[in-house]
Amino acid sequence: MAEIKFEDLLGTGAHFGHVTRKRDPNFKPYILLEKNGVHIINLEETIRAIGTAADFIKGIVNKNGEVLFVGTKKQAKDIVQQEADRCSMFYVVERWLGGTLTNFSTIKKSIKRLKLLEKEGSSLYNNLTKKETQTLNREKVKLADQHRGIKDMRRLPDAVLVVDAQYEDTAIREAKRLDIPVIAIVDSNTDPEKVDYPIPANDDSIRTIQLIIAALADAINEAKGIEVQKENNLVEEISKADSDSLDVDRANVQENSTDEEPVVPDTQTESEDMVDGELQEEE
Repeated sequence: MAEIKFEDLLGTGAHFGHVTRKRDPNFKPYILLEKNGVHIINLEETIRAIGTAADFIKGIVNKNGEVLFVGTKKQAKDIVQQEADRCSMFYVVERWLGGTLTNFSTIKKSIKRLKLLEKEGSSLYNNLTKKETQTLNREKVKLADQHRGIKDMRRLPDAVLVVDAQYEDTAIREAKRLDIPVIAIVDSNTDPEKVDYPIPANDDSIRTIQLIIAALADAINEAKGIEVQKENNLVEEISKADSDSLDVDRANVQENSTDEEPVVPDTQTESEDMVDGELQEEE
């Protein structure tokens, strides 16, 4: 896994938290400072958390374990599906179905039904009227959409990787009920203690999600012995319009950073000065 540097995260806006009134009290250890009514996340803690999560995932994969990627919010869907496919893991990018983990036996029956509907020359379609055939086709499309990322998942995953622990609360509660470890990107409005491996970062920034999820997918591929292509995954092709997905409540702080390459700080004081300077430039 390519090492994620401080300036990489800074350039994606990973340090922007929510407005101060939305802060979860348990998130305090990950806050560097407050600026213009917005909390600034300590990116040194983010780098440390990514390294810890990557080491844990490698241990899971080395034991032939499986990781379920979960990201159903608009900003995360395409990224989660792309990175999960790249490391050959399962994913959920549509609505999380209640009981996907805790009632997995029923989910497997639904998947079995889907495969039967998709089977060429299935006896289900024999002697049906046009209306009945259309009904079955609609059912097939609906099931295919719901289960496309977990259609081949034959058992419960060994770990769950979540984008936005606040948004995917149902998935996290199901995983915790079954003692499945959870790795999650957590923002300043989320309790980091509800997941096993929290990664403090801006969970609304597309580029931040891309950077972190790609790094963890790289860790999975490394554990599998697959050579990781050294590409820049920082979504140069993502248009400016996508940055509008950033929470409008973030006090008009822009997601995009300056073009100047920041200097990696040696101390927390220098980190504060660097972030402070960037915010002033954005204003």
